Amino acid sequence: MTFKPLVLLPTYNSGARLAQTLREAHAEWETVWVVVDASTDGSDTGAESLGLEGVRFFRLSQNSGKGAAVVVALQAAKAEGFTHVLVMDADGQHPSAMIRPFFEISQNNPVAFVCGVPVFGPDAPRERVLGRFAGNFFATLETLGAGAEDSLFGFRLYPVAPALDELEKTTWARRFDFDTVLSVRLTWAGLPCINVAVPVFYPPRSEGGVSHFRYLRDNLLLVAAHARLLLEWPFQALRALRGQKP
Repeated sequence: MTFKPLVLLPTYNSGARLAQTLREAHAEWETVWVVVDASTDGSDTGAESLGLEGVRFFRLSQNSGKGAAVVVALQAAKAEGFTHVLVMDADGQHPSAMIRPFFEISQNNPVAFVCGVPVFGPDAPRERVLGRFAGNFFATLETLGAGAEDSLFGFRLYPVAPALDELEKTTWARRFDFDTVLSVRLTWAGLPCINVAVPVFYPPRSEGGVSHFRYLRDNLLLVAAHARLLLEWPFQALRALRGQKP
């Protein structure tokens, strides 16, 4: 199989960080797609004005969540023969220097999905670090330890066809629950997961850092997601024991 990857930046009101992230990603890999999730801050216009070759913009008419943005890109990627998509945040949290290492790993393991495991620095908000423990506990339980070491970290490389298949079967996972649900369901589908340490940086507001994380809203989404996954888990386990495709 020909290995044909691209870099994907879903974005919603990422401010000046979008253009900076786009430049850095494009310096590592020419084919970069940006899906603008109904941004209202004009950041996409500034980024598009860079005129970088190989960069394409998609725009959603209403804010639908990161998962919805990824679905749009995966559908287009599949139609155009791309095999793998590396998803990274557009707000400067993820290092573009890890793009090529992830592609090298994926090229050697094309069936697997590759998940970043965050290496936090002193800039990481305490609630974001501590809040991961419960979610990671349940994701580990749901996958029996075979999936992503960090269920929330968004720097990930997915094989296009199986990722799109799982997302189209799971229409409810489109916002903060997206990364968790997709990683669990890909593991249930039998895809191996390769975990790779990735440094994460939280730019301060003084340097254009933005965050759309809402503690109560987003954690309630995760609670609901894990409740649904845990209810479905016994049926997935039975199918696996019987050798059936989920």
